[in-house]
Amino acid sequence: MSVEELEQEPFSVHEFVERLAWKTMGATARSSPEEFDPEILHKAFEKMIHDLKDKNNQVQNKINRLESECKDEEKRHWNRVAELQKKNQSLYTDFQTLDERISYVATKVVHLGDQLEGVNTPRARAVEAQRLMHYLGEFLTEEPLRSPVLIDPFQLHLTADVIQKLHLIALELPLGGRFDIARQRIAEKYDAVEKELIEEFRLGQQAGDRRQMRKITNLLQHFKSYGQCVDVFIVECQKGAFKHSSIFDDIVPLCVETNKLAKAVFTNSDNVMTKLVQNVFQGSVQGHVASRLENQTDPETYLNNLYDLYIRTSKLTAELSKACTEHEFKLGDSTFLNKLTRSIFSQHLDKYIDVELQSLREHCAMVLHHYYEKKDHAKRQIQTGGIYELKRDIQAKLGTVTKSGPTIENFGGETFLSQEVAINILQDTKNAFKRCQMLSSSSQLASNAMKIFDVLIQYLVLEHIDYAVEIGLIGIPPAEPKVEPEIYFFDVVSQANTLFHLFEKQFTDSFIPLVMSSPFHGACVKKKRNLREAMEAKIDTGLDRSINAIIGWIRHIFNNEQKKTDFKPESEDAPLNLLSSPAAINVSKFLLAQVKEIKNSLDGKNVDAVLITLGQRFHRLTFDHLIQFSYNSIGAMLVICDVNEYRKVVKEEMKIPLVTQLFEHLHALCNLLVVVPENIKTVCSGEQLADLDESVIQSFVQLRADYRTAKISTRLK
Repeated sequence: MSVEELEQEPFSVHEFVERLAWKTMGATARSSPEEFDPEILHKAFEKMIHDLKDKNNQVQNKINRLESECKDEEKRHWNRVAELQKKNQSLYTDFQTLDERISYVATKVVHLGDQLEGVNTPRARAVEAQRLMHYLGEFLTEEPLRSPVLIDPFQLHLTADVIQKLHLIALELPLGGRFDIARQRIAEKYDAVEKELIEEFRLGQQAGDRRQMRKITNLLQHFKSYGQCVDVFIVECQKGAFKHSSIFDDIVPLCVETNKLAKAVFTNSDNVMTKLVQNVFQGSVQGHVASRLENQTDPETYLNNLYDLYIRTSKLTAELSKACTEHEFKLGDSTFLNKLTRSIFSQHLDKYIDVELQSLREHCAMVLHHYYEKKDHAKRQIQTGGIYELKRDIQAKLGTVTKSGPTIENFGGETFLSQEVAINILQDTKNAFKRCQMLSSSSQLASNAMKIFDVLIQYLVLEHIDYAVEIGLIGIPPAEPKVEPEIYFFDVVSQANTLFHLFEKQFTDSFIPLVMSSPFHGACVKKKRNLREAMEAKIDTGLDRSINAIIGWIRHIFNNEQKKTDFKPESEDAPLNLLSSPAAINVSKFLLAQVKEIKNSLDGKNVDAVLITLGQRFHRLTFDHLIQFSYNSIGAMLVICDVNEYRKVVKEEMKIPLVTQLFEHLHALCNLLVVVPENIKTVCSGEQLADLDESVIQSFVQLRADYRTAKISTRLK
């Protein structure tokens, strides 16, 4: 094994020793320990140590030699650096001397130039004046012009320079005398040169010769027709620029491309761009708007077009503002684009809200008219107030003249409420609010939104929802009906609440954001709350009347179908043919139908509130009805069956804990009628009757037929 392995990378001492031992002993020494000879390994290690020492000496000698060479090279390097520093110092001194000499010569040259300019400027001015006097002399006569500068079309730029200066001189000439001819001829030539320059500018723009256009604009800056040059530039830029069906899509690209050309041609490119945008808005955009809004016979189409055009114009101004930033050009002041937009739409925006309200009223009225016409219903004037209520009550009392009672018009169960009608009106007002937000000025936004909100209230809340509730009130049967009442008011309540919720949603989503920061906000919230409270008051009145009609019909059944002999048969041994009396069956059937109708029509807390009121009144009526009779043992069993029938409806259908408890108490009271006299005191003190007043218990016990004979009063003491 050679020491050259030490120079391999990476080097591991452990692996090196292992390889040395393996090569020295061989593979058999590992498998046969008895063949292992430590002397051989010891000699190999000593030899390798000796080789490593020799290698170390060689490396050390090499290091010493390299260090010596490095020191010699360092000395030579520093000698060269010292020589270069000396040369640099010498060159720096020479540079300073040369710089001082150049400064001295430059000072002399400047001084000499000033002297030459002082001599040459008056001379050049004199030459220029002489030249202009020569040209002026040609204009003082009536003879044709002879100088090539004035008549050669190929020297138009020189001609323009001369004529511009002669024009200024002519303005200083005294009026009258021989200078009038010169002044007139110079003016004619001035106008002709202007026209030729503008025409040449136009040709240059059509050919795309920016250099030529730049030269002409520099000349025309001193002429009166410089503005005409800008006008020609604007007209030429717009030729063929509008390629799409909508001009709004072409205006921003037109401005971006024109800005590049304007910067290359005009020194005041921002003013040119401002004039271009103004020309486009007051020309193409205004013409497009006028043509779209020309037909105002259909207000809805007119408003939709106005909104669409204003939206697109506003979007255009935003895109132009963005383009100004990205392409580094300026369009007037910060309000320039908004003023242009307002100027285009001003005549339409001034009358916008009047057209909006007229269109909204007409469409809402048409929707309601078509709906009632489809229902074959002519809207009527609803009479309300104390006098009308008194008249209604008197008619109900006088209904006994006929067996069927007073005539109640219920319109065949029609509620006269339509979600389709409400959605149509709400959609129209939603669109109106959206247009109002965009087309109204900030100072008029809240007041205009209020006007639209008033129309919504008028046609949806008052003329549709409130009218339907009033019609529903008219159709409620009287409190003492002579025939089974048909009550449709619960449907009216359900649909009215649904439509009013839709109204409230639009109030929150579309209307409130428009008046949130205005003084109208509080008044609007109050107005909506008053509408809700007024409708709820009428609904409460209608629900109360409906419950009265239900209770009245149950009372009618009790009075006409319940006989005193039902609970006190002549023979106590008679069999029980029926579990419940016919009156109880009819009452339960009728009450069950009404409870289902209430649950199907009403929702939320309204269901519980109505069922609690109905259940309490039904319990009161049933209690008062039962205490009118006297009960023997068979009758007591029958009345318990009747009460069970009522309790089943209350417990399984109404599901109102309070009402269920009331009928549980009533059932417990009825049980007192069948208890043997010996146990009656124990039952009276039971759990179910513990929270009842003793007078109530006493009054029920007295209904027993054997109350006196069995001396029950004595047993209760």
